[in-house]
Amino acid sequence: MHGSTDHAHFPKDQTHVIRKASNPGKRISVIGLGYIGLPTAAVFASRGITVIGVDVNQMAVDTINRGEIHIVEPDLDMLVQAATHEGLLRATTVPEPADAFLIAVPTPFMDDHVPDLSYIESASKAIAPVLKAGDLVVLESTSPVGATDQMAAWLAEARPDLTFPQQAGEQSDIRIAHCPERVLPGHVLRELVENDRVIGGMTPRCSQAACELYQTFVVGECVVTDARTAEMCKLTENAFRDVNIAFANELSLICDKLGISVWDLIKLANRHPRVNILQPGPGVGGHCIAVDPWFIVSRTPEQAQLIHTARRVNDSKPVWVIDQVRKAVAAIATERKCAASDVVVAAFGLAFKPDIDDLRESPALRIVADIAGEFAAQVLAVEPNIEALPAKLAAAGVSLTATQDALDRADIWLMLVDHKPFRTTPPPRRAGVRLIDCRGIWDRGGAGDTV
Repeated sequence: MHGSTDHAHFPKDQTHVIRKASNPGKRISVIGLGYIGLPTAAVFASRGITVIGVDVNQMAVDTINRGEIHIVEPDLDMLVQAATHEGLLRATTVPEPADAFLIAVPTPFMDDHVPDLSYIESASKAIAPVLKAGDLVVLESTSPVGATDQMAAWLAEARPDLTFPQQAGEQSDIRIAHCPERVLPGHVLRELVENDRVIGGMTPRCSQAACELYQTFVVGECVVTDARTAEMCKLTENAFRDVNIAFANELSLICDKLGISVWDLIKLANRHPRVNILQPGPGVGGHCIAVDPWFIVSRTPEQAQLIHTARRVNDSKPVWVIDQVRKAVAAIATERKCAASDVVVAAFGLAFKPDIDDLRESPALRIVADIAGEFAAQVLAVEPNIEALPAKLAAAGVSLTATQDALDRADIWLMLVDHKPFRTTPPPRRAGVRLIDCRGIWDRGGAGDTV
């Protein structure tokens, strides 16, 4: 897939012309070419620096080497095409020598919400054989506190011939730092350049080396701290957002119980000069907000009471949405004297947030999968940002359907993600259609019933 060609998304100070390298001869290796790694690699290459991208996915490697991209991000396709054409960006499955290594691999959690550092461990052991004295290793992956120290330990174990900051301090052969990304999908290229970066080195010398690296393209401020604080900073930012979303989601449940429109209520409450309540939704998704707070809870379970509660509130919201669909299906089946399996449900949106193709940790995906388990072939999915359904939904009989077809066929409209096409033209509702609007964009006006 290719990103949009809308240049408004691109950083103001950046063009698609490859610039002369600020550090001629410098080579950077980016480990993990996903939603963060590939844009980061492309931006470094746009500064005239040779970048070796490494990924275990052969398809992604081949796609990038053709000058194409395997993810959706505005303007990224043009930047990658230019960088590969100039010979400044190349992808491979095997790490090669470089002067700096940026690790941007996934950090999910296991079933018991314990952080899974196996990807970081694999990446560390993969780059260890090609390290040399003077190299810098930066962990960009969002990680629990202590992950950078653990990465350094894995590297030291694999390369006893080199010294690391935990062994030799400022005199170590290898510099190590943590520098978490803090970008918004759909605006990654702009925010990589413009946002401030938190630089957490294991020693001041490590921080200085990392700052010099990121100042190659970052126009925001590079703020120095230690590695553990940098790790906690990213987790704190996302836990803060999770707690605020949980308040809105809990408020939506309270309003439903009391027969009050939560959308009207929030609009009124936000007229207070010091109140800014967020909008509720079907839950919280994505690779950050739905995951990162658990990293805090797992390390400090006795202290992280509010953060833990917010996670439980947001994780329970999809269950509430599914129950609303179940009640609506039962009501329609009773009214029409038909089987529940004859009722058609159309789910609008599968991504974890509006106007992207990213389904990671998406509450909408979970909701549709659970509904499909009950109603099988009667579930229609409308997701304008993907071309094929995940295998799990396809196997359950869910159909990827065009918007108008779903509106015409469905007995229940389930609004899960407020993508721009849905916001732009709210449809008039047919009599008898039930609407479950988790985003508050279709629940006013028109015929039909609102659940």
